[in-house]
Amino acid sequence: MGKGYSVEDIRKKLIPILGNSDTGMSGVEISKKIGVNRITMTKYLKILAAEGSLRQKNIGNVTLWYLEPGQESYVFPDDYFKIEPQYFNYLVKGTENQVYSLIRNCLHSGASVTRLVLEVILPAINSVNSMYHDGKIGASELSLLKNTISKSLHMFNHLQVVSDPKKNLLVIAADAHSLLFSEAVSAAYHSEGWRVSQLGDMSSAIDLLFDLDLQKLIGKIWKQKSGILIIVIFSQTDEGLIFFADSVNTIKEKSGKRMKLVLCGKISKKTKVKSDLISEKIEDILQWSKTVSQNIK
Repeated sequence: MGKGYSVEDIRKKLIPILGNSDTGMSGVEISKKIGVNRITMTKYLKILAAEGSLRQKNIGNVTLWYLEPGQESYVFPDDYFKIEPQYFNYLVKGTENQVYSLIRNCLHSGASVTRLVLEVILPAINSVNSMYHDGKIGASELSLLKNTISKSLHMFNHLQVVSDPKKNLLVIAADAHSLLFSEAVSAAYHSEGWRVSQLGDMSSAIDLLFDLDLQKLIGKIWKQKSGILIIVIFSQTDEGLIFFADSVNTIKEKSGKRMKLVLCGKISKKTKVKSDLISEKIEDILQWSKTVSQNIK
């Protein structure tokens, strides 16, 4: 790559240049404006196109480059309020590429994954569920939108993060309706250096042998029992929470204080279930986990 430049340097210079061009620009024009030689500039343009930040159009012997939607320059933390409606608008009215380009650009602009999860992704999940319950979208569109949100969350999981072997997390969704929430919290924990094992929807695993199955898994992902292991269970029903909580508590009694159980979901007042924390608010769970992990020696 060019001496003294990084892909991020080039990206920041490209956004205002291509953002003002409706007709696109050739690699030669771009290299002159940015001050990078043509061959090196072409390498950068191909990298950014592969990431989804740019698109190209060949007209005769000339290749024109265009900025993909969602590539405007942001300044955080000031611009978080802009991203929530923009993400939702791309989700329900735009294309998948617009959604992913927006998330990618937020990350390149220095946005916090946790804040994107809490302030952008979770509101979108709730809004999509409300649209379905209000009859504004059908089951097919609901599934499509949820898949797009899920792919957005997986983008966070692909970020290179140095994990702390003393901070371990196991996430379980007790039903299909809780899956996206479990994926969201997994992405936030991953970005903060937790070693995350995300099991997805485990409703099909509800049987008498689940305790033994879970115990074997915990033995593999938490071999040395270093630091802390927090198990977070998401469920839309009391029954789901109770079943998985009882299974975890059976193992927890043998594992000591370094294993913690968190339940996330609505629980009726009559329901009795043992756990270290019960909360519907993911931000409270994240903060509690941070505090608990700092107190474990």
